[in-house]
Amino acid sequence: MSEHSHAADNYTLETGRWSAGRNTMAFAALVSILACLGGYMMDPNRFYESYLVAFSFTCAIGLGAFFFVQVQYLTGSAWSVGMRRIMENLMVTLPFGIILALPLIGGLDHLYPWTNAAFMASSKPLAAKVGYLDKTFFLQRSAVYFALWALWIWSIYRNSIKQDTERSAERMHSITRWAAPGLFMAVVVGSMASFDWLMSLEPAWYSTIFGLYYLSNGALGFMAVMTLICLGFRKHGILAKTIQEEHYHDLGKWLFALTCFYSYIATSQYILIWYADLPEETTFYRHRTEGMWLYISLAMPVIRFFIPFFLLLCRPMKRKLNVIRLLAIWSLLVIYLDLYWVVMPNFHKEGPAFHWLDLATLAATVSVCGFIFWGRFQKNKIVPVGDLRLEQSLHFENV
Repeated sequence: MSEHSHAADNYTLETGRWSAGRNTMAFAALVSILACLGGYMMDPNRFYESYLVAFSFTCAIGLGAFFFVQVQYLTGSAWSVGMRRIMENLMVTLPFGIILALPLIGGLDHLYPWTNAAFMASSKPLAAKVGYLDKTFFLQRSAVYFALWALWIWSIYRNSIKQDTERSAERMHSITRWAAPGLFMAVVVGSMASFDWLMSLEPAWYSTIFGLYYLSNGALGFMAVMTLICLGFRKHGILAKTIQEEHYHDLGKWLFALTCFYSYIATSQYILIWYADLPEETTFYRHRTEGMWLYISLAMPVIRFFIPFFLLLCRPMKRKLNVIRLLAIWSLLVIYLDLYWVVMPNFHKEGPAFHWLDLATLAATVSVCGFIFWGRFQKNKIVPVGDLRLEQSLHFENV
C-alpha cells in the first residue's frame, strides 16, 4: 500500500512556499535583531533583563519538544506519526540555543548577584555556594547542557531522516535506545539549566521542584506551538488530510492535560514553601506580593488554570479548531507572563515595567528559532514517510 493511498497530501513543501517562509523568518529575525542592538545601546541592563525572559521562553519550548519526541518513540505512539516531523524540527532548535545564549554573557554581572564576591560573603548560606555559583563554572555548565542536548537530538533526528528512505524498523529501535536514557537526561539537565538561568537570580532561594516548574512550562508551550503550526499548515492546505480532526482532538487533550500538570506543579511548589515557612524559601513569593506584582500573583491561578481548564473540560470543545487555536495562543501568553513574573521582580520591585525590548527580544529569539525550524523542511519530508506506523496514524480515531 503506498504512502499516499489514504491521503492526498504532498509530503514535500513546494520550493516557492518554502522560500517564502524562509524569507519571512529571515526578515523578522533581521528586523528584531537590529531592534535589540538599538535597545542594547540605549539601555544595556534593560536589554539583558528582557532577553533572559525571551531566551528562557524559547529554550523551554525546545526542551518540551525534545521530551515529547522521545516519549512518542518509547511508547510506540501511532497517532502522532503524521505530525512528528514538525515535533522533531522544533526539537532541533534547542541545540542552537547556545548561540542565543551568547548575548547573555556580557550581562552576568547585572543579572546575577552571585557574581559580586562581597554579596556572596555576606552570609554563611551564600558563602557555601561560592564554589558552584562561579562565572567560569556557570558558563562551562551551560556549554555542557547544550552539548548533551545536541548529541541526543542529532542522533534521534539523523535516524528519523534515514528512516524516510530505508523504511526500517531498526531505525526506530535505534532511536528508542537513545530515547530511554534521553528522557532521564532531559529532565535532569533541564532542571539544572533552570536552576542556573532562573533560580540563581535569587541565590539565597531554592526550590527542589523548580526544575519541573520550568519543564512543565516548556511542555505546555511546545504543545501550544505544535497546535498553532498544524493549524497554520491546515489553513494553507498543507497536511490537511494527514492531520485530521481526530489528531486535533488529541492536541486538545494534551493542552488540557499539560495545563493541569503545569498548574499542579506550580501549586505544589507554593504549598511546599508555605508549609515549611523557611525564610530562605519564602523570599521568592514575598518579592512577588509587593506592589503591582501582587495583582499578577493573584491573577495567575485564574488565567493559568481555571480559564483553560473549563474551556477544554468537555469533549466537543477539544474538537473545535477555533477553540484550541485560542487556547494555544492563550497558553503561550500565560507562559511568557509566568517567566516574566519569575525574572522581573528581581529588578523591578514595585511592579511590571513593560518595555518595547520585551517584544523585540522575544521576536528575535522566536524568529531565529523559526528560521532554523523552517530550514529543516528544505531537503527533508515534512512527514516521516518511512515510519511503519504512518498508515495507522492516517486512520487514527479517538475513542
